[in-house]
Order: sequence, then structure tokens, then C-alpha cells
Amino acid sequence: MSVPSSGETPDAALAALRTKIDELDHKIVTLLNDRARIVVEIGKLKQQHNAPIYSPDREKMVLDKVRKLNGGPLPDRCLEAVYRELMSGSFALEKPLRIGFLGPTGTFSHWASVQKFGSSVTHVPLADIPSVFDEVVRGHIDYGLVPVENSLHGGVIDTLDAFLNSSARICAEVKVTIHHNLLARDPWEQIKTIYSKPEVFSQCRKWLSAMAKDRDVQPAASTSKAAELASQNSGVAAIGSKLACQFHGLRVLYENIEDDPDNETRFFVIGREGARKTGDDKTAIMFTTAHKPGALAEVLDVFKENGINLTDIEKRPSKKVNWEYYFFIDAQGHQDDENMRKAISEARQHCLQLTALGSYPRATEVL
Repeated sequence: MSVPSSGETPDAALAALRTKIDELDHKIVTLLNDRARIVVEIGKLKQQHNAPIYSPDREKMVLDKVRKLNGGPLPDRCLEAVYRELMSGSFALEKPLRIGFLGPTGTFSHWASVQKFGSSVTHVPLADIPSVFDEVVRGHIDYGLVPVENSLHGGVIDTLDAFLNSSARICAEVKVTIHHNLLARDPWEQIKTIYSKPEVFSQCRKWLSAMAKDRDVQPAASTSKAAELASQNSGVAAIGSKLACQFHGLRVLYENIEDDPDNETRFFVIGREGARKTGDDKTAIMFTTAHKPGALAEVLDVFKENGINLTDIEKRPSKKVNWEYYFFIDAQGHQDDENMRKAISEARQHCLQLTALGSYPRATEVL
């Protein structure tokens, strides 16, 4: 920023710089609307050819390009947020998208949905994770967002189990940092009771012990329900997401009170088809092995022999036969890659059942 020239007052210099900002804002808004007009044309072409409005591969390409073009001083994270909201508005211009998530509104799943798809799409709260899968398959929503793994608590069993009986496919992944906040309508001095999910209390144990040891701690069905209780009762606070403040008229009394500031949850975006190749992809695979010694090792060796790195493995009972298990793996690469196709084909020989749940761009940033 230039300093005031000799004889120029600070107010005059500030006014001159703000005039430059106003001129740039005019150009930016004009260019954004020029871009939007092209988006409308793209939407018409997609609808003529029945192509999906949301393209995870194109989303990754755009965000990678933005990071590459960024020469500062704005950080990449700021520009990514701007472009995610810009893409959200573009979806609305092409065709309004409906994104289902594990409700109610104001939960961390809702927060993740808004972070991923922006505020210009319709976010639909659903009662449970199986309902998100069902509504995607029925076409009542365009995409669903479901939690699959937490860095502290591991795999989310309801999501893994839902894949056993659903044709929904994974088309993207989202990583979100989970920050817990104390929300209330009253000042801290008047707070007597704090509500939240039991899991949240365990993640905020240090702060509660240091700051709230004389307050009553009560469980709630969800962080959103806790926020609702705080909005309806004096002397009550909730631990939840900042998004809950917008829906329940609360204030943030204390930010980021979690014990582990690196607590992350990974979500899958599910749809009716997977994503195209980007060159930096992952493939999720579900299988159950044949009943013979070493069957699981044989399946895993197939991927090793084909040069494929496995980034995650989970196990769930089949619920059909005692002591029969389904395994879920994340493998680096796209299912259209030659070595991945070969590995999946060879692995099937050692399995009673094997299903590729979808390929998707690897999440390179945490929202």
C-alpha cells in the first residue's frame, strides 16, 4: 500500500485507495457475471445431453488452477472458498442441486455440506445415513454427503453398512476440520447447564474440566438439538458448530474448545455414478473373501503386485452368515486405470463378492 504523498492528508489517501477498490469491484462483478452467462450455456448443453451438473473432476481442475494462478497476497484457502461459493452459484444457474445430509440442520454434517457445495444449493436434512443413500438412489436428491471416518474414532459403521445394500456410488471425498464451540444466548456467567452429544463432551474434556467443572453437563441427541435447547432456555449453552448459531439465534461464547485441534472427519459424496479420471484419484472397493486360509492376504497381495497403494481398510460383519465379513479398502488410482482394472479382476478370483464403490478425486485440502 502506498503512503500519503507530501501534502496529502491520510483521509485523502485513504479515499483514493478506496476509489481504486471500487473500480476493481466493478470489474470483478462484471467478469463474474460474464462467467455466469457462459455457465448458463454450459447448463443448457448438459441438460440436452443428460450430463450431470456436478463434475468432481472439473471441480478439482478448477481449484487446482486457482491455486496455481494465485501469486498472493491472498492465501489459497481464501480463493478456494470464493470459488467454491462461485461454483455453488453456478450449479444454481445450470440446475438447482439438492444435497442430502445427516440432519438435523446445524450439525457438523450440514456444515460439511455447505463447505463443499456452498450456500446456493438446497441442503436437505435427512433422518439417518441409510435415508441419504435411499434418497440418492431414488433420485429425490442429486447427491448425498455421509461421514465415513473420523481421525479420533475411526470408521462410521452406519455408512459402511449402508453400502452393503445400496447401488449409490462414491464420486468425491471431503475432509473437514471439526471445531467445537460453546453457543448460548446468555453470557457465560449465567450458564448453568451445557448440552451436546456424549462424543462431543469426550472431545472437549480438557476445556470442560478447566472452565466448566461447576456446570451441569447433559447429553443431547445431536449438536443441533443441543443448540435448539440453548435457544429456548435461559442459563443453557450448547457445544456445536458455528452454523447452528445461524439457525437458532445464538452467540459463540468460546471458539475451538476441542482437545485436539487436528480432529478431522472424512465424508463421501455419493451419487448415482462415480467421477471421471483426474490423475490423482482413489477407488473404494468392498469385498468378502472366499472361506479358505489366507484369502484376505491373497486379495491384498494382488493390489501390491499391481503397484497399487492401499490407504485404508475397514471390516464389517456381513449380517448374513456368522463370522463372514465384508472388507472396505481405499486404493490409490482410478478404476479405469489399467493396473487397477487388472487388480480388481484378479482380486475377484479370491472373493465371494467384490464391488467397486466408485472412483473419486483425492481430497488434497481440509475445509
